[in-house]
Amino acid sequence: MGKGQDLYVKAKSLIPGGTMLLSKRPEMFLPDHWPSYFSKSKGCTVWDLDGNELLDMSIMGIGTNTLGYGNDEVDAAVIETVKNGNMSTLNCPEEVYLAEKLMEINPWADMVRFARSGGEANSIAIRIARAASGKDNVAICGYHGWHDWYLSANHNGGDDLKAHLLPGLSPKGVPKHLKNSVFPFHYNNYEELLDVVEKNNIGVIKMEVMRNFGPEDNFLHKVRDLATEKNIVLIFDECSSGFRETYGGIFKKFDVIPDMVMFGKTIGNGYALTAVVGKKSVMEAAQSTFISSTFWTERIGPTAALATLRVMEREKSWETITETGAKMQKGWQDLANSHGLDITVSGISAMTTYGFNSENAAIYKTFITQEMLKKGFLASTNFYACTAHTDAHLNSYFEALDGIYVTIAKCEAGTLDPSTLLEGPVCHSGFKRLN
Repeated sequence: MGKGQDLYVKAKSLIPGGTMLLSKRPEMFLPDHWPSYFSKSKGCTVWDLDGNELLDMSIMGIGTNTLGYGNDEVDAAVIETVKNGNMSTLNCPEEVYLAEKLMEINPWADMVRFARSGGEANSIAIRIARAASGKDNVAICGYHGWHDWYLSANHNGGDDLKAHLLPGLSPKGVPKHLKNSVFPFHYNNYEELLDVVEKNNIGVIKMEVMRNFGPEDNFLHKVRDLATEKNIVLIFDECSSGFRETYGGIFKKFDVIPDMVMFGKTIGNGYALTAVVGKKSVMEAAQSTFISSTFWTERIGPTAALATLRVMEREKSWETITETGAKMQKGWQDLANSHGLDITVSGISAMTTYGFNSENAAIYKTFITQEMLKKGFLASTNFYACTAHTDAHLNSYFEALDGIYVTIAKCEAGTLDPSTLLEGPVCHSGFKRLN
């Protein structure tokens, strides 16, 4: 075992679940063999605790670093903030400057509240929207975090979130009296949403704008019109999709304006900052309820976000990562075609994934991670692009992947037993997304 794997064994006895984030559990990638921890990161390179240099062709900090790890300009701004002090009895002016910048990017909006994680931002948005609408019930479409308000949907009929998250996700610990306050609906199924709204006195609609595929038959416009007609607060969760295809929310592509939107992950390029942006008519309801937290006032988050937005705007990072992601998607499909393998590629270009259409898909996914790690890559079947990824990186990645596909093709042809491929257990299943 390497130092990282050894440390993870200790972590599981000290930290419930082993890590703070389900998506970073080693079991999600390569049980017993994933390096687990890093000592340094820069660009799109990660060094593990044994000093191995690994090219990250995977999820880039769960999609946080679209400018690459350790962007010099963002880090310089943060370092200056550390020198001048991160906390004080007084407030940091950067939060005001950042609010102004977000209003510039979103001229339809008037006000903003900041937090440090996506789950917090989603909970803040729900609290404000419920206060503004005067109604408790929420219709949801997508993944919106771990908090009680969201997981309470699984008290309704037993497993209402199975199409949004992990099937069978337990709401244990979530108060049962929250039952029938949150109602899921499926993406592009307007009739289902209409039925939910008409039967459940809905005050808030919260949804991801898109994930694996886009709207059909004017779906988003119909949702917007319904929300306006019924005086429902419409929230777009762009914690994942924001700043990947536009300079702001992906909703800009579809010419549909929400009442509120959340931005996270990319906005601070690895530093913790999330924002809830909205119309004054909705956002002012925050003053009629209690939403407050000490570390939402620290200085590093807004400082990093201001620098990140400046670099993004200058370099048009969303165009770069979209182009890189499209090359990855094409490369996956071309390689699969050349070996006679059946795969399905999905997701927006800059945050994409693929899967084998085979009963042995989980084995193949684990095998890819196992063999690519030996070749110096952090890789699975997901790819979150950053501006540090180059054509040379993609070329070396596909050169390494080609030989692995040769082996998988033999398994699919029946000349090799898939059960002989792995040196450890099969990876655990990840988030099962709605769309």
